[in-house]
Order: sequence, then structure tokens, then C-alpha cells
Amino acid sequence: MTFTLPADALDWRDRIRKFADDELIPWEVHAELNAGEIPADAAERHRTLAREMGLSGMDAPKVRGGLALGVTAQVVIWEQLGRVTNALGWCFSEAHRWMFEACSEDQIERYVLPVMRGERHECYAITEAESGSDVDGIRATARRQGNGYVVDGEKWYVTSANFADFFILQAKIEGGDGAHALFFIDKDTAGIELVSTPVFSHTYAHHHPTYRFAGVFVPAANLIGAEGEGMTFSHAWFRRERLMIAARCCGAAARLIEEASAFARGRIVSRSPISEHQAIQTMLADSVTEHWAARLITYECAAAHDRGEDVKALHAKCSMAKLHASEMANRVADRAVQIFGGRGYMRENVAERFFRELRVDRIWEGTSEIQRLIIARNFMKRGLPRLAEAGASG
Repeated sequence: MTFTLPADALDWRDRIRKFADDELIPWEVHAELNAGEIPADAAERHRTLAREMGLSGMDAPKVRGGLALGVTAQVVIWEQLGRVTNALGWCFSEAHRWMFEACSEDQIERYVLPVMRGERHECYAITEAESGSDVDGIRATARRQGNGYVVDGEKWYVTSANFADFFILQAKIEGGDGAHALFFIDKDTAGIELVSTPVFSHTYAHHHPTYRFAGVFVPAANLIGAEGEGMTFSHAWFRRERLMIAARCCGAAARLIEEASAFARGRIVSRSPISEHQAIQTMLADSVTEHWAARLITYECAAAHDRGEDVKALHAKCSMAKLHASEMANRVADRAVQIFGGRGYMRENVAERFFRELRVDRIWEGTSEIQRLIIARNFMKRGLPRLAEAGASG
């Protein structure tokens, strides 16, 4: 199977590749050796360039000032940003399409549009100590009180919270038969406590802290959609995040293959480049083959979104894309470290950084094991044609 990208996606590919190569990648080693940080003027330049390209609104409707790009074009954008280590590609916040469908006009004005303009920054408070991939197992509660809700609970791994000024928090409605709800909660609201900021394997300026919410009052105007719709909106967010993780993994694998093969051509051992050794060629061949397969799955999943296929089938296809691409990228990273040898164990080396960074893609937004369960259950209900044939729906 081959996949022909539409003209707009090809244009975005070239533009974002140049942005990544010229602006972001040159700062990787500096970030790695400085706790993920780069100079303030460089970080501001990256944010400005991203906003000027409209990346904060790539998924937003045109009537709201967004680009309303197809999902295929968005996948291509995130694929190119995935070529960059140290989360330097996370230089902008995004207003997602589901927000405009779920949020009130007041919420769009107060939260969503400011995100697009770069004036506000969000973070998602969903995961808990006892409920990671099993979102239904969350224990955070929202109790009705007067003209709002009182939220109690503890949230783990709140990615990018150190840069955010509001949370999108998921809780169960107390007395609501397990109904889930999402809320906008301003970060300076009384009752919010930063519990800890764990140190992770990757070197990102974006942290993943733990927050405790104790008697936090949230106005009813900050309830996103209706009570009981929280899981629906979270699923929309998970679908997109899983697909974009797959895209980033494809970009990372491509960069690793490029860097490892260039090194292999120039590394001379016993009077010949190691690229001529069959052991090295085998590792590169396996990496190229697996990368191609992952890109086809990811692109086809994006095209299925653009065709408007059934959302339940899309849910499984996003899981397939994330599962295959994330595990592929980890294998490619391992091979790249091996090809670089001792150099591949240095933090200044792209293979070493990706070896650490890519590991979490098999965990967050649903572990590989959870993705397999989603795929298997969907398959048992719908059969192979609904999931594996291009153009199938329902």
C-alpha cells in the first residue's frame, strides 16, 4: 500500500521540517544540558513563529480564526515536530475542535480563544494514583453546591502544568451514578496545592507535577458541556492525542534512521565504513521497514478521520496507530544507540535522548496493553473489515 499526501499536507510538511531543522533542533543539546531550558529570547521566538504559522489553531474552525486543517495535515505537522528532542516542539498550546463543540460561548471567550492567541495555557488534570489508563476509575469528585461545584481529589502527571494558568479537570459527579464531568479551573483558585514535581527520564522544561484539589469551588459556568459528558470529551481528546503521538513517533524514528545511517557511512572500522557490515545493514533495514509500516497506519488513520468514518472505529484505529508507532520507535531508538556505539550513550547524542524520551509513548495516553484491549474489543464487535480495510466505516 502506498499513501499519497494531499498538496496542503506536503506544503505543511516542508514548512514544519524547516522550522524544526532551523529553529528547534539547534537548541536540543543546550536544553539537554540545562534541565530542558533554553534562553528566554529563543523560547519566545519559537512561540512567536508557531503562532504566526497558526499552529495553535490548526484544529480550530475558520470562523473562530483557526486553520481548520484536515487531520492528515495535522498528523504531518506533528510528525515533523516529532523529529525534535527535549519537547522543544511543544512551543505552543492548541485549541482543539472538540472544545468548540463542547464549550459555551462564554468559555470559548475566556479560555479557548486566549489559548489560540497564546495568552493562556492549559493543562489536563485527569490521571490519578490509582487510575492511569483506566480513566473510569478516577476518584476525584465534584459535589454540587449553590451555583457551582466543590472539587476534591489528587491528580498526577499534569503535563505542562508549570507553564499553564488553568486546568481542564475530570471528576465524577458526587451522587451522579458515576457520571463524569470536565471543568475549567483557574490555577490560582483557592484550595489547589502543588504536592510534588517528580523528575523523569526525559529532560523537558515541561514538568508533570502532582496537584491536590481540596474543597476547590468551581462556578457552574466552568462546567464543560453537561454532567455525564466528561468521558465523551476525554475520548475525543484521547483519540487525537494518541494519533499525534503516533505521528511524533514516526518523525522521531525518521530522524534516528537518518542520523544513524549518516554516522554508519562515516564510521570507519577495519578500513571500511560500518554501513557495509551486514549486522548494521540488518538493523537499518528493519528500522526502515517498520517505520514505513507505521507511517502507512498513521496516515491511513488520519485519512479515515478526514473521510468521516464512524467514531467507534476511529477510536480503535487511533489505538492501533499509537500501539504500532510507539513500539516501532522504541525499537528503532534501541538500534540507533547500538549503531552509534559508545557515542550513542552520550546525552549529546540524539539517539540517547530519544532512547529515553520515546519510552513514555508506550505508557501515557493509554499504555500499549490498554491499546491492545481497545483494539481487541472493537475487533470482536465489528470484525476485521471495519478496522483493517481502507474506506470501511461503521
